[in-house]
Amino acid sequence: MAESMKGLKRTCRCGELSAANIGQTVTVMGWVQKQRNKGGIIFVDLRDRAGILQVIFEESECGSENFAKAEKLRSEFVVAVVGIVAKREGGANENLATGEIEVRAGQVRILSEAETPPFPIEEDSKTKEELRLKYRYLDLRRPDLQRNLILRSKITTTIRSFMSGEGFLEIETPILNKSTPEGARDYLVPSRIHPGCFYALPQSPQIFKQLLMCSGYDRYFQIAKCFRDEDLRADRQPEFTQVDLEMSFVDVDDVIDVTERMVQRVCKDAIGLDVELPLKRMTWQEAMNRFGSDKPDTRFGMELVDVSTVAAGCGFGVFTSALENGGSVRGINVKGQAGMPRKRIDALVEFAKGYGAKGLAYLAVQPDGSFKSSFAKFMTPEQLTALVEAMGGEAGDLLLFAADKNKIVWNVLGALRCELAESLGLVDHNRFNFLWITEFPLLEWSEEENRFVAMHHPFTMPMEEDLELLDTDPGSVRAKAYDIVLNGVELGGGSVRIFQNHVQEKMFEVLGFTKEQAYDRFGFLLNAFKYGVPPHAGLAIGLDRFVMLLVKAESIREVIAFPKVKDASCLMTNAPDVVEQIQLDELGLALKKTES
Repeated sequence: MAESMKGLKRTCRCGELSAANIGQTVTVMGWVQKQRNKGGIIFVDLRDRAGILQVIFEESECGSENFAKAEKLRSEFVVAVVGIVAKREGGANENLATGEIEVRAGQVRILSEAETPPFPIEEDSKTKEELRLKYRYLDLRRPDLQRNLILRSKITTTIRSFMSGEGFLEIETPILNKSTPEGARDYLVPSRIHPGCFYALPQSPQIFKQLLMCSGYDRYFQIAKCFRDEDLRADRQPEFTQVDLEMSFVDVDDVIDVTERMVQRVCKDAIGLDVELPLKRMTWQEAMNRFGSDKPDTRFGMELVDVSTVAAGCGFGVFTSALENGGSVRGINVKGQAGMPRKRIDALVEFAKGYGAKGLAYLAVQPDGSFKSSFAKFMTPEQLTALVEAMGGEAGDLLLFAADKNKIVWNVLGALRCELAESLGLVDHNRFNFLWITEFPLLEWSEEENRFVAMHHPFTMPMEEDLELLDTDPGSVRAKAYDIVLNGVELGGGSVRIFQNHVQEKMFEVLGFTKEQAYDRFGFLLNAFKYGVPPHAGLAIGLDRFVMLLVKAESIREVIAFPKVKDASCLMTNAPDVVEQIQLDELGLALKKTES
C-alpha cells in the first residue's frame, strides 16, 4: 500500500552523491531499477534523473518493518529512503558515477507501487520503437533519453543567455495565423466564431518577425514552435522547434557572425566542443558541383568530377544524349573498390534509380591497369584512359558515372557518395564539420505548377548585381540567402529580406502573383512597408536537429519528449482521433466519406 511523504523532504538526487558525502544522513527518492535479495541483505538500485545509487538494507540497521518493505520492492516502485552515505563495500563500481559509495538504509517508504513494465527501463534499449513510443512516459525514464532532454534544456538556456547578451529581445509571435500557402502545406484550424474560415498554424514566424523589424524592435529572437503538414523523415516532425532571429540594419555577414558565435557557445557549453571561427563558406554552385548537395557532408572526400568534356564525342549514347539535351556527365571515384562484387554494384544501380537515375555506369581499374566496365565496348582505349585520368583513377579504383540533367546527376551522385561513405566506414562520427552555403538560386522552376517558385520564401532579397535579371533571366538570379550545415544536415538557414516595395512587388510578379493576389495574401506586410521599413535579415536554426546531431542520435524522436511517428500520429495518445459530432456541428463542418 502506498505511503505518504509527510515528514520527509528529499535532500538530494541519487546521482548527486559522492565520496564527499560519506557519513551524512540523506533522504533520496526515486524509482527502483532493480532489487536483489541476498538473504539477510537486500541491494536496491535507486534511479532518478541524476543517476543510479545503490541502497543497502540490513535488518539490524533498518529494523524488521523496513526490511519487510524492502523485500516487497519491485522494478519501478517509487520509494523514499533515509540512510547514511557510506563507502561502498566490495570495491567501487566504475560503471556508476556514484560507484564509490552506497546508502545504508534506516527507513524506507513505498510511495507508489508499479505493475511490471512492458519493457526494461534501460539504456540503449533494444525494444522496438513502436512499443516504446506507445509507453513514452516509461521510455522517458531511460537514462539516455533523460540525458538528451536535460542537454536540450541546457542548450535552450545557453541560447537565451547568449541572445540576451547580444541585445536580442525574446518576443512571442501568434500560433493562430492567416494561411499563406507559399511553401509547405499548412495545418488548418477551423474557426467556430467565423464559420467557413480557418486559421493556419505557423510554418515559421517569418512575417511577424519582419513586422517586428518594421516596428523598431531591432533585434528579435524566439524559441518558436512551428508546424508543417509534410511527409516525415528521421529529422522531421509535423511540429518542431526552431531558434528564430531577426536583425535590423544588417547584411549577410552580420547574421552569420552572431549565429556562428551562438553555435560556438552552445557547442562548448553543451558537449565541450571547441568550434573554430569563422566557419568555412561555400557557394551553392560550388557545393552542387563538388558534392551534389546543398547540404554537403564534408567529413569525407569522394567529390563529384565533371567529365562532360572528356565524354563529349564518345560512342556511348547514354553520355552523348545527356550532353545533347543540356545535361552533364559526372562521376565519383570510390578508392580501392575495383573488386566490389557485381551484386553490390547492381544494388547501387537500384539505389541510384531511387534518386531519378535511369542507370549507373561503372568502370573498375584492375590491379594490372586494365579496365572492367559496363560501357567499355562503346569507347576507344584512348577515351577510356582519358576518362580514368580525368577522374584521378588509379589501379584498384571503382569509378561510378551518372549522365542526365544536372539536377538529377547531382541528386544521384550526392546521395550515392553518402551511401558509400557510410557503408565503407569512411565517415568519422566524432567530427563536427560546420559549413555555410551561400548564394542560393533565388528561384527554381516547378514543373508541377509550371511557374517559378521561391527556393526559400518570397521575401528573400536577390543579390544586388542580379536584380536586372529578374526581367530577363529569373532562373539565374542568386539570393542573399545562407544555410548553415552540420555533417551533411541542414541545421538552419536564412536570408537578407526584401525591404523595398518595388522589389517585393517584382518578386511576386515573377512568382506569378497578380498585385491583387499578393495583397490578398500578404497585404498586412506590404502595407507595413509603406511606413518606413529598415533593411533587415534573419535566420532560423532547427533546435531538434541541432540537439540530435550534438548527441549523435539517429532520429530527432530521441530528443523530443513526445514525438510523432512517420504518419504524423502519436502512438501514446492515439492523436489524431475522431471527435464528437457536436464539435463538428459547432464548427459547421461535415465530413466527406472517402472510398476505402
